[in-house]
Amino acid sequence: MKRKILTNSFLLFFVAFGFISCDKSQVFDEYHTFEDGWKKNSIINFTFNQEVSKKPYNLFINIRDNDDYEFSNLFLIVKLEHPDGLTKIDTLEYQMANPDGSLLGEGFSDIKESKLWYKEKMMFPKKGKYKLSIQQAVRQTGKVKGVEKLDGITEIGFRIESLEKQ
Repeated sequence: MKRKILTNSFLLFFVAFGFISCDKSQVFDEYHTFEDGWKKNSIINFTFNQEVSKKPYNLFINIRDNDDYEFSNLFLIVKLEHPDGLTKIDTLEYQMANPDGSLLGEGFSDIKESKLWYKEKMMFPKKGKYKLSIQQAVRQTGKVKGVEKLDGITEIGFRIESLEKQ
């Protein structure tokens, strides 16, 4: 029995590795894991180096959540800091559930992954280190104070994809 589980685990690993290694559009892909929900004051940072580019990239925020996520939407404050200090701040809203309460996203288990658009066809005008910061800004209906902890969010990621074929 243990041998069969071990064999299946290795097979799953190699299949997953094959899919990942075939992803030629990926430029940057990183995740942050939450052990006990996403706290309001927890700002998640992603830092990446980028060359000056006249070719466009698509930027995504990836969310992994489970049935403990009790809201239909997700509000985020996203800050992108350029190497020269220029900072752009966006307040974003994403739909996370269907009207019946079932989670949107991909996945066969109770964990769903949502690939959410952040910037489309973005070009990087400056060479250097960029920093992306993400903070949750969810509020309950009719309340001013934000939700202190979002249960059900297990991971948040940031991904950059090239639009050009590699």
